Amino acid sequence: MPWRAAPRAALSSPLTLIIAAVTALLACFLGTAAVLQASAAGGAAVKYQSGLACPDYYGPIFSKDNVPAAVAPQVIDSVRRNAPAHGFAQPVTSRYTPYLLGTEFNGDPNYKVTIAHRDQAVQGHLDLVDGTAAAGGLLLGTVVAKAEGIKTGAVPKLQGAPFPPVTGLYRDLSDPAPRWWCSQQRNAVVSRLANDPLDSVMFATDGKTFDDAIRTLGVPAIATLHMSFYETPPKTISEAEDLLERSKALIADVKADLGARGLGDAVVGSLPFERSVEISNQAESNVLISILPLAAISILVGCAGIGTVALQWYQRRHPQLRLLSARGSGPGALGLLAVAELGLPIVVGGAAGAALARLLLGVYGPPGELGDGALLTGSLVAAVILLVSLGLLAGVIAFRTHREFELGRVRSGRRKGVKLLAIFPWELVTAGVALLGWTRLVDYGKGSRLGNPLPQVDPLALTYPVFVVLTVGLLAARLAWLGLLASHRARLWSRPALQLAIRRLASARAPVTGVLVIGTLAIGTLATGIGIARGQEEALQTKSAIFVGAETRVDTESVVGTGKVALPSGITGNTTIVGELTGTGNVVLVVDPRTFRRGATLARLDAAEVDRLLGSLSSPGPGIPAIRIGTDANQKPALAAGLPEARTIGEMPMFPIIGTKAGYVISRESLSAAQLNAVPKWSLLSGSSMTQVTEALTSVGVATAVNRVTRESALDALPFYVVSWTFSFMALLGAVLGVVAVLSLLVAVEVRRRQNALAGALVLRMGMRPRALLASHLMELGTLSGLAVVIGVVCGISVAGLSVPRFDPATFLAPRSALPNPTPLALTVLAVGVLVVALAGWIAMRSVRTARTAELIRA
Repeated sequence: MPWRAAPRAALSSPLTLIIAAVTALLACFLGTAAVLQASAAGGAAVKYQSGLACPDYYGPIFSKDNVPAAVAPQVIDSVRRNAPAHGFAQPVTSRYTPYLLGTEFNGDPNYKVTIAHRDQAVQGHLDLVDGTAAAGGLLLGTVVAKAEGIKTGAVPKLQGAPFPPVTGLYRDLSDPAPRWWCSQQRNAVVSRLANDPLDSVMFATDGKTFDDAIRTLGVPAIATLHMSFYETPPKTISEAEDLLERSKALIADVKADLGARGLGDAVVGSLPFERSVEISNQAESNVLISILPLAAISILVGCAGIGTVALQWYQRRHPQLRLLSARGSGPGALGLLAVAELGLPIVVGGAAGAALARLLLGVYGPPGELGDGALLTGSLVAAVILLVSLGLLAGVIAFRTHREFELGRVRSGRRKGVKLLAIFPWELVTAGVALLGWTRLVDYGKGSRLGNPLPQVDPLALTYPVFVVLTVGLLAARLAWLGLLASHRARLWSRPALQLAIRRLASARAPVTGVLVIGTLAIGTLATGIGIARGQEEALQTKSAIFVGAETRVDTESVVGTGKVALPSGITGNTTIVGELTGTGNVVLVVDPRTFRRGATLARLDAAEVDRLLGSLSSPGPGIPAIRIGTDANQKPALAAGLPEARTIGEMPMFPIIGTKAGYVISRESLSAAQLNAVPKWSLLSGSSMTQVTEALTSVGVATAVNRVTRESALDALPFYVVSWTFSFMALLGAVLGVVAVLSLLVAVEVRRRQNALAGALVLRMGMRPRALLASHLMELGTLSGLAVVIGVVCGISVAGLSVPRFDPATFLAPRSALPNPTPLALTVLAVGVLVVALAGWIAMRSVRTARTAELIRA
């Protein structure tokens, strides 16, 4: 029975098996990848949000100000008793007294201190420089201790009541505080700019010492009570939601417990990570909804590939199918014969595609963990694709055999149908969809604003690039079809290699136009996806660089900017000082040309041009030499009250800190000492971390202001990442379609192997050189691949260039997103195209060299 021998018979055409398996692999790969991409995006969003939150903010927070001293122990006891039942470890409790005015050290009653206690603080989270934390007592900060000469063993007093003794000196917490202290920044860190230098936070070495101190001193209430849990950061949305549900249950139990004691309002439970979970869920939904149309397109392409394999199998098995039909086999049985022969390769290829999608997730997908059920869902999607593929394979064969062997050759109707499908203007339909997507894309960025955590979602706008590329591909294919129809008029026998290439293309118009459409769509989609994804990644880097001006920006006291205090030696190598003036309609940046390039980040600006203009800021002449920033041709030269007008020595479209606003950059050497003293704002731009900068300034007695920012924290990067993750799937789709296009080209060469072998052998016998025949094949294949590469790259880059600014999730901040350098991508695609053409040409020539002319003629 042919059905029983079908798996062995399939080995007679290994290329067909490979094509069937690879087609199923690609379809299942894309279907599974869409599910995994969305789930990984959710995990990456949770990871990003976890990095922004304080490490004790993933679980519940119990806090309240002005808690009566007698009530606080009951609140702490309730939380500690209920926490284990909900899977939480013991909470970290923080307690702070109000500032105790008139605290006395060494007979001086002018100190103001807070007594504090935090669980685990003395176990590695406070840097003890003198004394010990083992004995019960208080730890005093070194700022006050060194300034006032206070030693360990001192016993402070408050209106005659003694404190516990000072048993150790700790290094004051830096501003900003270390990450473990993140949630305690307001209470545990003393801002030296806003507070008197004699202010200090004294940490009790244990809870008993704290309780004894407030009892002895008669402190009626705890200024701040804070209880939190240091949980492992959630890696997936399901983990975050489970943590959230357990937190809600714990808060409810604590509230009920305290309510039973008549203390229902003694503490407030909160869920600071709840908003982060909502944003992560939204990020996953955005990515999934955005890539669903692309995933549907990819699966349809895979199904079309299975249909093509079915038609090729039908053509190759036509005599056997006619014989079996004549013996009584029905269309359904013949369709099952195709499944018996090609089903195993399709199933194996599909399973391999699903597995490959999981293995390569780290290459193409977001850097996040998969959520619960993502692998199962992806496997189910792959299974459905396999069932549809097998059903399509059987259905195509059954339909063809039914039409040909049971209804007879209804040539007129079929020809009319095929002709109608061929002449139907499909490109007008796709152009209409692309136009509809463009109308949505124009308004896509209007929801971009400060405080909006994620960009809006409009799947139709996201399909605009794909349909533009598809429209161009269909239009190119139609023109190629018409050109090949008219190619019989070509008379180029003086160049036989070229003439033969044209005739071969004309004899295979359908495969040629099909490969051209798929190739153009693949390359165009790849260029668009990579262009938009990388464009948003570069936009994030550029916007943060221009906004901050450096890796770190810290506003500082004027004594640093005016030169009264020298920069600390630890940061001088990569730090510069800039001043800022406003009030005349222009933003005026006062820079030091000699050190500006050490600390500033230029982003897209031409470094050589910036150096040239900075060097010209000392040029002699009337007014103050200045670099004009912005594009307003009518910009006024006024700088600030009491300063001469600006004399423009050059122009730049944007500049760090100023951005694209109207402004000027001047040299500090152009200003007198009195004018420098009048500059209201001075900032340090540094390549060092925030901790390094603040510690260096503190070491020379300079207090930093609250205005400080780093490139990492300046912008919410998640909206940029979501756009990038979405279009990385489009790039993946383009890469897979590229593989399909290569396979289609190789299949087209293989299908015409006998015809090409016979024609090639005959022309060689007629005197054509093998080199000329190879050149003919390379002209044929090179023309086809070259058109696909050129049209795809040009169209993809153009569409990406139009789309990148409109997908910008932060249009409120200059500069707008721009297309990254497309040259590397274009060169890579060109190199791959050359390799594919060389391989196809080698296959074609190999069939000619191994051909047996007599057998081919008899066949």
